[in-house]
Amino acid sequence: MKTPKKKRKSLIWRVIQWLDSIHIGVGKERDFFIENLSMLVASGMPILSAIHAVTEDVRSRAMKKIIDVFAQDIESGSPLWKAFCRTGIFRDHTIALIRVGEESGTLGDNLKLIALQEAKDRSLRSKIRSAMMYPILVLVLTAVIGIGVAWFILPRLSVVFSQLRIELPSITKGLIATGTFLGAYGVIVIPLFCVVLGLVLYFIFFNPRTKHFGQTLLFAFPGVNRLLREVELARFGYLLGTLLRAGLPVTQAMDSLCNATQFLQYKRFYGFLRDSIEEGNSLQKSFAKYKQSQRLLPSTVQQLLISGEQSGNLSSTLLRIGDMFEEKTENTTKNLTVVLEPLLLIIVWIGVVSVAIAVILPIYNLIGGFNADATSY
Repeated sequence: MKTPKKKRKSLIWRVIQWLDSIHIGVGKERDFFIENLSMLVASGMPILSAIHAVTEDVRSRAMKKIIDVFAQDIESGSPLWKAFCRTGIFRDHTIALIRVGEESGTLGDNLKLIALQEAKDRSLRSKIRSAMMYPILVLVLTAVIGIGVAWFILPRLSVVFSQLRIELPSITKGLIATGTFLGAYGVIVIPLFCVVLGLVLYFIFFNPRTKHFGQTLLFAFPGVNRLLREVELARFGYLLGTLLRAGLPVTQAMDSLCNATQFLQYKRFYGFLRDSIEEGNSLQKSFAKYKQSQRLLPSTVQQLLISGEQSGNLSSTLLRIGDMFEEKTENTTKNLTVVLEPLLLIIVWIGVVSVAIAVILPIYNLIGGFNADATSY
């Protein structure tokens, strides 16, 4: 009996080690580390002392291990940007800003920019989550109630209706068949359905190789596509503008932007712009060469970028674009619930009305039969 327990303990320990190895749960700790490190370095504290001071408030065991290795690299003489790169949890634009800051002597300022970027990125992600929370909650509750009705109520209704000696409508026959099936196989079918649904959602929206299908669906959905596009344009403006203002070459900044975005169509677009600019083309020529450029970047934004490039104020123009679309995301987030609410109500209404009709019609026919028998007497 001891061997299975040992195996279970070993399996649990391996799972914990695997979660630590892929840095599960270090996102918030990473942002906390950057924010506090930027404040301490800006106050004049040496980098190693600042790192050790921040480590004391870190709760994640995985993040503590990362910071320990990080500090050891710096103590051994490694540049700060290489130590950041070796951890594997910091983004390309973060590492690029730190490298530029070390080489130009503006590390404190660049750490502040990184902290500001992370704060804006969290704000944009929060806006998407808050906009999607209401429709997801409504759909989940509808699914749970629908499964509960189908699993517990329909089998009992099917028994009642099957004993009635009347002609049942087609919708009621379908309801009876569903209830009978769930009454016999619901213990297997319902959990299996939930597992399959979870796997489908994972592969459509979260799997790195197939999530572009989910992105295509979201960008085709009215209201949601506008919010996602505005969030991406806000990130495009403040991230690229910050990198250029810090002194990065345009191609390197575009490469960091390409790696930072989560949307495949924008990733391809940024990659094309990077290659086109590297060949010596201007932004105007690069936009003209890409067929879907106006769908990804509005023509007004393109004109602003072209004017900024020609006047030498591209970084300032990008930052203004970022601020402009960040304000737009706030309005779109507020309006998205209003846009989606009628559609959600229609979905719920169809489900409720279908069940109601299937239940009421046989009762109505039964009462009509009783009245006919009474009049015949």
